[in-house]
Amino acid sequence: MKSLPLLLTATCLLMCSCQSAYYGAMEKFGVHKRDILVDRVEDAREAQEEAKEQFESAFEEFLAVSEVDVSQLKVTYDRLQAAFDDSESKANAVKSRIEAIEEVSEALFKEWEGELDQYTSKELRAVSAGQLESTQKLSKNLIQAMDSAASKMDPVLNAFRDQVLFLKHNLNAQAIAALNKTSLALRDEVEVLIKQMEASIDEANAFVAQMRSE
Repeated sequence: MKSLPLLLTATCLLMCSCQSAYYGAMEKFGVHKRDILVDRVEDAREAQEEAKEQFESAFEEFLAVSEVDVSQLKVTYDRLQAAFDDSESKANAVKSRIEAIEEVSEALFKEWEGELDQYTSKELRAVSAGQLESTQKLSKNLIQAMDSAASKMDPVLNAFRDQVLFLKHNLNAQAIAALNKTSLALRDEVEVLIKQMEASIDEANAFVAQMRSE
């Protein structure tokens, strides 16, 4: 057990080393951390847009169960399972994109703060420090918006999973009635999720626009 902290430390050091090597290699091609950050925010925005569309589509699939004939429940189950799998995959992609943004923003700001001491002009240093603070606030707001939207995905995914499992275990008329009731109850949670994701997408758009204007 004592070796576990050492293993974790070694893993972290290796990851940091790999990240530094990656950023260093990219800079040799003229691609700086700031550029990588903007690209990753754009990737996260696209992932959120795809997830938003998938969750809306999946919810419609679950609502449609009430109109399905009992003889078609097996086919319906397969369709709902696929919709759930796609939703879970899109949700994981969003979370992965957020982690990538946090990683590069941390590296960017650490580098930026260190380089402030290299200025000989107090005026230029003050301007750069102000830009750093502004960019940090933008990044913080963006990540908070994305995390807030991401946190709303899990309850909806859990509800989707419950319905898929229930239908799998109960391919009968009672299952249709039960799923219709729970799907309708889920409507508010889905609507909140969609609004949160739209707000997060807007935040990403604002971040990219601001970064590209500087």
